[in-house]
Amino acid sequence: MSIEIPGLTQVVIPAAITVHLGAPDEPAENVTVSFLDYIKNVASSEIYPTWPEEALRANIYAITSTALNRIFTEWYRSRGYNFDITNDTRYDQAYVHNRGIYDSVSRLVDELFDSYIVRQGQLEPLYAQFCDGRVSFCPGLLQWGTVELANQEYTPYEILQYYYGPDINIQTNTPLAEAYETYPGIPLQLGENNPYILLMQIFLNTISTNFPAIPRIPNPSGTFDETTKEAVSAFQEVFNLPVTGTIDKATWYAIRKIYTSVTNLAELTSEGIIISEIPEYTPTPGPEEIVPRIQEVQYFLNVLSAYYDTIPSVDINAVLDTQTRSAIMEFQKTFNLPITGLVDEQTWNSMSNAVIGILETLPPTAIALPALLWPGDIYRLGSEGPAVYLIQQYLSYIASVLEGIPPAEPDGIYGPQTEQAVRQFQEYFGIDVTGVVDRYTWDRIVLIYRNLRFGNPGNISQFSGNQ
Repeated sequence: MSIEIPGLTQVVIPAAITVHLGAPDEPAENVTVSFLDYIKNVASSEIYPTWPEEALRANIYAITSTALNRIFTEWYRSRGYNFDITNDTRYDQAYVHNRGIYDSVSRLVDELFDSYIVRQGQLEPLYAQFCDGRVSFCPGLLQWGTVELANQEYTPYEILQYYYGPDINIQTNTPLAEAYETYPGIPLQLGENNPYILLMQIFLNTISTNFPAIPRIPNPSGTFDETTKEAVSAFQEVFNLPVTGTIDKATWYAIRKIYTSVTNLAELTSEGIIISEIPEYTPTPGPEEIVPRIQEVQYFLNVLSAYYDTIPSVDINAVLDTQTRSAIMEFQKTFNLPITGLVDEQTWNSMSNAVIGILETLPPTAIALPALLWPGDIYRLGSEGPAVYLIQQYLSYIASVLEGIPPAEPDGIYGPQTEQAVRQFQEYFGIDVTGVVDRYTWDRIVLIYRNLRFGNPGNISQFSGNQ
């Protein structure tokens, strides 16, 4: 499975960008504006609306690529700043807060803002250096020169090739994402396995070429082993960080900063991240143990697989195996969650809410529930959650077939209606009438449901207590 983590191995258009209205170390206001409005503002500040459209388009591509490079490399945030870019043209590009926007520029940016320049075969947006070409000159694009080329009937792509070389592409239809930081939110440490660790291993190995005191990590796999801890500790020592052997937020961004520097990712002469060299990631199988909640996760994944092409179906075996963990990671990627392959509370809640949202649109007769194991909890008045929702779904179908058992409206809340349905079910089948779903009642509910839903309803008299 190839790694696709927004901001790390996948370029995205951020919903917003934070601009520092001054030089990086100069006290100044930070303003957060939509990325679209930012590009319109810079384009209106940098170029003239009367220029030929081909020149305007070429410049907008360059402006967008430069901004995306700053965001993709986290150039400022990895250095401890709380903004993405400045408006100081000594460092970045012109941005005049609250200025007017030219109509012709606005129209073109609406069309082009999700496109950027990239070296062929590379991942990161090109740091498309540019200058005006009259007062100042640079190795990149000359803005007034684009006008001359456009008047010679160069296309926007040909103008960009003229300045940046023939080995460039225009990447279009870039996905949009909310503002985020690439740090996964929790420290990476010994014994863990996830794609964030694999990328850090790749980054550290690249850095070690320039800093031999940092040992290389043989055969990076995404597992935080002892050799990874040694490399992290050496990196922390070289760059004057607390030597913990754990990748916390400070170490994460220090690695990002040094990796960007040694590969020149934020330079026109960048070595680039080669797409073909982005590693494949195979999650390490977890312990082969029976986990009741994993069985529910596997069922949820199978429901979602019918609605999302990116999420594969899995075997419902209550084992957190490689197949299941890979499917969990595909779910996390599809729902823009941290890609860990673990069923944390955020993943569990997102998954169960998505499935419940789907099942609520279907009648009980259209739902096929598997024979799920008892999750290990006692369910009674006041209980809430996905397991309660499944109890209600089981009972709703049973009630649609058997007279005398009231339906339990599926809402995930164990209220009086659900308690009454459980009591009637227990009385109907000769179970102690408690209104509580313990292991025995859960197993009987599942058994009766499966017999009615997929077996022969005429055989229901075999169950004790049937009237």
